[in-house]
Formats: sequence, structure tokens, C-alpha cells
Amino acid sequence: MEEERGVLVCRAIPGIQPRSAFTSKGVAAGKFACISVDQRDYAPTAAQFIKHPLALVACLPRDVTLFLAGAAAGAAAKTLTAPLDRVKLLMQTHGLRVGQESAKKAVGFFEALALIGKEEGLKGYWKGNLPQVIRIIPYSATQLFAYEAYKKLFRGVDGELSVIGRLAAGAFAGMTSTFVTYPLDVLRLRLAVETGSRTMTEVAVNMLREEGFASFYSGLGPSLIGIAPYIAVNFCVFDLVKKSLPEKYQKRTEASLVTALVSATIATLMCYPLDTVRRQMQMKDTPYNTVLDAIPGIVARDGFSGLYRGFVANALKTLPNSSIKLTTFDAVKTMVAAGEKELQKIMDENQRRQKQSKSE
Repeated sequence: MEEERGVLVCRAIPGIQPRSAFTSKGVAAGKFACISVDQRDYAPTAAQFIKHPLALVACLPRDVTLFLAGAAAGAAAKTLTAPLDRVKLLMQTHGLRVGQESAKKAVGFFEALALIGKEEGLKGYWKGNLPQVIRIIPYSATQLFAYEAYKKLFRGVDGELSVIGRLAAGAFAGMTSTFVTYPLDVLRLRLAVETGSRTMTEVAVNMLREEGFASFYSGLGPSLIGIAPYIAVNFCVFDLVKKSLPEKYQKRTEASLVTALVSATIATLMCYPLDTVRRQMQMKDTPYNTVLDAIPGIVARDGFSGLYRGFVANALKTLPNSSIKLTTFDAVKTMVAAGEKELQKIMDENQRRQKQSKSE
């Protein structure tokens, strides 16, 4: 009987610092290795993939599959909740747009909803959504990989991630993804609140010509200050609440949904005023240069409630947004796990058949 070929595979072990592979005398020093059987000969055939299509999902790297799922879920959630987001933006920036004398009269949720339909028609509810959908793909990618990288960075010596570590990882991941995609967020705001039918390219060129490149990063300071605690609290509360649940509930979609809504609500209540400040600083001809200018200015003109304008629309947007994201993401994770089992089952069967044919 023909012997199976062995493959020597060297893999890095987390928590162990790499050292030189050989000493001056050529003796191996401080390296670890494992021996595994080459499984390429047991790979599924085209006919097997047709019969078991779910196994194809497992052929992609797991991180790539989950990232694509997260990006698709984010794009779908943003598109379906775009009307509420447009209403929220109009409510947040109403005082600055109408001027000092009329600023005291805040625009209500239903008033803003009716105003968009009356002036711009049905498509007006999705005005500015394209740059947001384009933005969510690199935003999700950056946040996902940055969060994983920062979690490794902030892990303790024992490999565990503390509460402070979770908060720090979430904060830095939020700031990293925000900085990378911030110009698209500014473009979305300009398209959503400025009058006239202009394309994203026209708005971008006009901003560059009239206001300079720095206008694409107007309000970045409060954005970073706002997103850091938001993502930190959101991720940390979600992880801790999920871990505190009985084990039989931890993997259920309903538990993830409720936990995500609780964490998002707490984070939003804490950080929403900074989001309002950020939006008003992004506006053209804004009188605010810093957060310290904007907060007292908004309170003086609109009252304390001015910091929470658009909160209802934002809260109404959170429920379907979180639901779509979590449902899609959990479904894909389940599908990936099932695909991996299916692929392993096929490879085990191929290995068994190959051994039988060799022994005969």
C-alpha cells in the first residue's frame, strides 16, 4: 500500500515571541511545528460541489465571507432606513439653515417628513444615500479589521480582553474607520440638506473649488470624539451583556438582536449631542470652528433640546437598521458554519474512498 505524504507546516503561535530558527551551530532553537496530511487529494469534485453547493461557501476565507456579508447587510440597512436618516439630518441642521431669527421654531419629525415629499417627491427621501452606501463598504471593512487588530493589541498577558481593552479597541476602530471614510460622510450631508438637484461629483468638485480640500474634513474633531465613545460603549456593552446570558441563549439570533438594541440605545443617548455638533460643523458657512464653540452656540440658539434634535428619527432608524444587520450577519455565520461542516464531510468521504481503493 502506498504511504501518504507528510507535509511539515510551521505556524506562529499567539503569545509566543519569534526567535531565530537556528543557533550558530545549526541546531533548531525555540520553534514549533506540526505534521499534517496533505488534504489536497481529497478536495471535492465539481460534481460534489453541484450536489452540495453550500460547501462552496467554505472555500472562501472565513474573514472574507463575513466581511462581504457585513458590507451587504450594512448597505441594505442604510438603503431601507435612508428616509428616516434624511429626516434626522434636516431636523439636526434646521436651526443653522433657516437663520438666527427663525431658529427657535424647530421642525418636527412629521413636518420634515411631509416637507421632503412635497418639495422633492419620493426620490427625495433617498437623496444622499448613494455616497452613504458607497461609504459603508470600506467603513465596514476598515472597522472590522481594525477592531480585530486592536483587540489583539489590547489583550493582556493571559490572552484575555478586559473591559478597558474592549473599550479601547472599539474606540480606536471607530476612529480609524471614521477618518478613512469621512469625506464621503460630508458629501452625503451636503447632498441631503442643500437645495437643488446635483450629483455627488458636482458637489465634490464645487467643495474643492470653493472651500478647498480641508472642507472634506470639516467637523472631523467632534466626529472622532463622538464615534470613539459610541463604538466603545456599543461593542463593550454588547459583548458583556451577551456573555452574561445563559449559554443556551448566547447563539440565538433573538438574543443578539435584543442585546444589540440595548447597547446601541445606551451608546446613542450618551453620544448623540456630539453627532448634532458634527453635522452643524459640516455645513457650509458654519459659524463654529471647534466643539467648544458649537455646543454653547447651539444651546443658546435652540436650547438644550437642540442637541437632541432628530433623536426620535435616529431612534426609529436604529431598530430596523440593527435588525437587518444582525439577522443577515447571523444567517451568514450559520451558513458558513454549515458549509464548513459540509466541506469537511465531503473531504472525509473522499479520504475514506481513496484509502479503500488503495487497500484493494
